[in-house]
Amino acid sequence: PLSGTNTGTVTQFDMTTVADLGLVKFDFLGLRYLTVIHDAERAVRKHTPQFEVTAIPKNDEKTFRLLCSGQTDGVFQLESQGMKAVLARLAPTNLEDIIATIALYRPGPMDSIGTFIARKHGKQALTYKIESLKEILDVTYGCIVYQEQVMQIFRLLAGYSYAQADIVRRAMSKKKTDALLAEKEHFVRGCAERGIEKALAEEVFDDMVSFAKYAFNKSHATAYAILSYRTAYLKAHYPAEYFSALLTSVLSSTDKLRAYIADAQKHGISVLSPHINESDANFSVFDGNIRFGLLAVKNVGHSFAKAVVDERHLRPYASLQDFIQRLSGKELNKRTLESLIKCGALDGLGATRASMLSCYNDLLDTEQGKARNNVSGQMDLFSIASSISESAAKDFRYPEIEEYSLKELLILEKESSGLYFSGHMLDNYAGALRGLHTDRVSDILADVSEDKADFEAKYKDRSTVKIAGIISSIRKKEVKNGDVMAFLRLDDKSGEIEVIVFSRQYSSFYEILSEENGILVEGTLSVEEGEGDTNQVRVLLSSAKALETFEKFEVRQAQSAKEEDHAAKTRICIKLPSLPDKRTEVLLRLSSLNPGPCEVLLFDASRKRYSRMQGVQMEANEKVKKRLCTLFGEENVVFVPVSH
Repeated sequence: PLSGTNTGTVTQFDMTTVADLGLVKFDFLGLRYLTVIHDAERAVRKHTPQFEVTAIPKNDEKTFRLLCSGQTDGVFQLESQGMKAVLARLAPTNLEDIIATIALYRPGPMDSIGTFIARKHGKQALTYKIESLKEILDVTYGCIVYQEQVMQIFRLLAGYSYAQADIVRRAMSKKKTDALLAEKEHFVRGCAERGIEKALAEEVFDDMVSFAKYAFNKSHATAYAILSYRTAYLKAHYPAEYFSALLTSVLSSTDKLRAYIADAQKHGISVLSPHINESDANFSVFDGNIRFGLLAVKNVGHSFAKAVVDERHLRPYASLQDFIQRLSGKELNKRTLESLIKCGALDGLGATRASMLSCYNDLLDTEQGKARNNVSGQMDLFSIASSISESAAKDFRYPEIEEYSLKELLILEKESSGLYFSGHMLDNYAGALRGLHTDRVSDILADVSEDKADFEAKYKDRSTVKIAGIISSIRKKEVKNGDVMAFLRLDDKSGEIEVIVFSRQYSSFYEILSEENGILVEGTLSVEEGEGDTNQVRVLLSSAKALETFEKFEVRQAQSAKEEDHAAKTRICIKLPSLPDKRTEVLLRLSSLNPGPCEVLLFDASRKRYSRMQGVQMEANEKVKKRLCTLFGEENVVFVPVSH
């Protein structure tokens, strides 16, 4: 060991050598669930000041009902599908059951889970090779589960001291076979001195050695189980406060946020959209539901979120101008402001998102210009300019722009927060879904999970299904011959299911297989035995159609081939005083919301020169034209047919 003046004693030796030198090793584990429990407890105390999570009853019926039901998403150590299946079979009734489950649910000891459960429920008799083992193994229904039990057995049957028993425990946990075999003779001799037959003693020793390859420390399992029980108790009794803390702990993971929000909704708790006058920096409880946290919005940082909340305590924000004026000197920038508008956080400030997105740049530039001009010691000319800007802000009128469609709003929300708030993308295809008679994902998953007999189940392996949904994610994989296959997550509002698209099908349907697209999938179910007693359910895609094709047919009888050809042969030309022009940023957003075949040409009037916008193509319809005319002036927008 080396001695340092500021660092204390440090070592470069491995832990085994350090232990041999007589030093004690401590492992400190940082768990986010400790923060979750702390935050949830603090939220509960807002309405129940005396609440202490350390004082909750250890035998709470509601908590054990939640554990037995398998509703353990977000419960420490107990949220995997396999663990849920074990809990449902075990039906824990006390803390000891949870401790044992955590110790057993690992490779090796997992083989004993069936015996443990059968003995708990009286389906298998509790037998002991030596009757005196009952006092040690009774709590685990005759199964050896913990390292501490091994130590107790050595002490009880062979007369080992505490120190000797711990040496054997360490040899077992480190899988030191030679040391264990050397200990066997000592153990058998000690058992003989206490009247235990040699053959029986050897049998017990061999059982312990076999178990000890995977032995788990009960004190470790107990600490984990207490945390598991506390999180389950909070979820059962204070779900809004618990989910709020849980969501805050996974702010940076959109997938986790979506999963926990879906679970909160199953418990009757809504997650409300971000609101500049109601959201805290983190997720928070609001009228029994949860208000989305500002920090979960993209491009919003900690210091800015704190500034928003602190400033709001003085008085609520009254308008977009008011918000910009009060926050412009506190790290408010264009990216942050744009994200807040897109996700709907500023919806309550008296303007539509379309109108706010069309003018926020100018408002922010004006306010930041005022801040630069208000530096002390400047000439009166700048004061005059500042007063003019303030006057202009008071008289400001939002441009009269048609609000975005529901689909456009949802795309903006997903882009800025990773989630939908105004509805679901599938709502855009209500007309298309009528008459399709599709299967619901929730019905499929529920039917399969109930493990019904073949004649009872509507959905089983190799069943044909038809599902309409939104592609929430897609992962592509190149196979050996260079072809591509894909794995989709399809969301039909009732649930999500994985869809496997093999290379042959992918080559046929790849044009419609992208995130946020609505598709109708036909295929066969693949049901495989998964972790524990759960089944993995997937759909093997046979064919796919874009829901948009059904919608177009119903609403406007589809465009003719001639009309589609005309759209493809159109260019959108926009005249500008000069380039660059800040308004062209809106074109990028408009093209992402209204993708199509038409390229955009910009005419720079100062240079009398055309240039094509790279990466921008959109539809040439009346709705797009109306938006462009509002933004650039009707006389500056022309849809030009392309001659051949």
